[in-house]
Amino acid sequence: MRFDISVPNIGDLGTLIELGVEADRADWDGYFVWDHMRFHEGFPVPVFDPWVALGAIAARTERVRIGTLVTPVARRRPWKLARETVTLDHLSGGRAILGVGLGYPPDADLELLGEERDDRVRAAKLDEGLEVLTRLWSGEPFDLGGEYFQVRETQFQPAPLQRPRIPIWVAGCGRTGRRSGALRATTASCRSRSTNAGCPPRSAPTSSRGSRVPVGRSPPAS
Repeated sequence: MRFDISVPNIGDLGTLIELGVEADRADWDGYFVWDHMRFHEGFPVPVFDPWVALGAIAARTERVRIGTLVTPVARRRPWKLARETVTLDHLSGGRAILGVGLGYPPDADLELLGEERDDRVRAAKLDEGLEVLTRLWSGEPFDLGGEYFQVRETQFQPAPLQRPRIPIWVAGCGRTGRRSGALRATTASCRSRSTNAGCPPRSAPTSSRGSRVPVGRSPPAS
C-alpha cells in the first residue's frame, strides 16, 4: 500500500520535479505541491510556481495523481485557476486534483502582498471562487453576479477530462487554526465549513503521518 505525499514549492526546482517522477515510479498514489507566494516573513527561500512545476511532472509521469495543497482561492482569479487546472488535467491524462483552503501564513503569504487577511472574507471568496470554477469546468455558458466575482455570458472549453469534474479537496480547520484532520472532497462541504476552512500546509496528509486520502475517484457533482 502506498500513500500521498506533499512537498513545499520551495528549494531546488529540479529536486521538486524529480521527486514527483520518483513518486510515480514507486507507485505512490499522489504527489502534491504547496501553493505559496512567500513562505515566512524574515525567512527568504527560493519559491517556484506550483502549476508550472506540476506541468513538468505531468509530462514525465504516467499514473500518480498530482495537484496542489493548498491553493488559496481567495487570492486567485478563478477563471485563471480554471485554465490552469484543466490544462494540467489534460496534460496528465486526467490525474489532476485541486486542494483548496484559505492559505497560510496570512501575513507573509497574503497580507504583505496586498491580499485579504480576514478569515471570513477569504472564506466567502473561497466559496464564491469555487462556484465560478466549477461552472467554468462544466463547459456550459453561465452568468454569475457575486459579491467578489462577476461573470457574464461566459463559456470555457475544453472541459476537464475527469467527469463530472476535477476532484476538489478542501482543507478544514477548527477556529483555533489547529488541524482537524479533514480534507473534504465536495464543494458543498466547503460552503458549510467556510469560516473554518484553510489549514496551514502541514495539515495535508503525507506518508510520514500514515494517513491516506482516496484519490482514485472524482467526488460526486456538487
